[in-house]
Amino acid sequence: MRKLVLKMSMSIDGFVGGPNGEADWLFRSIDDASAAWEVERLWDASLHIMGSRTFQDMKAWWPSSDEPYAPPMNEIPKAYFSRGRSSDASTTRALEDARRLFPRSADKASSHLESWETAAKLTGDLATEIAALKAEDGKPILAHGGAAFARSLIATGLIDEYHLLVHPVALGRGLSIFADLSEPIDLALTASQRFPAGAIANTYRPRS
Repeated sequence: MRKLVLKMSMSIDGFVGGPNGEADWLFRSIDDASAAWEVERLWDASLHIMGSRTFQDMKAWWPSSDEPYAPPMNEIPKAYFSRGRSSDASTTRALEDARRLFPRSADKASSHLESWETAAKLTGDLATEIAALKAEDGKPILAHGGAAFARSLIATGLIDEYHLLVHPVALGRGLSIFADLSEPIDLALTASQRFPAGAIANTYRPRS
């Protein structure tokens, strides 16, 4: 049985993206220690899952990147959830921000596309698909965004751990992964780590 972990970066006021999905704010408080924390969690997974638009972003970015996150993102199997619409091929503002801030990584020739080309496309009921993935043996399933996909995952009640990297910035408005809760979720803080640039990594488990 595999546990499902949701890993997200967010502002101190609880937003995972600006009103239009802007993500440039989170890069200002990344340091070597917080990067190492993230890389460790990326490797501690047997499968990476994400929504279709985030998948397209990552497929366009990680195969050509030399960042420390790239090896686990490229080497570990992936699956993405799709509703089968043409919008699945579109990308997000987060990719635009990354390309603007880190143009050299984005322009390098891709050399690790195979694991992205062979990623599983899942189109069934989300809760049913997730339950089937969790029933397999292995290290955790690590879920990435975007915000809409994270909200859908939260609604299934199948998330075992939340790994939230909180950045020292208040956005005032934006995209929240907890905006559509039908009822409060009680969480237990199981670990917390502060990094030199001000970000704090908090790990939570549902109390129930």
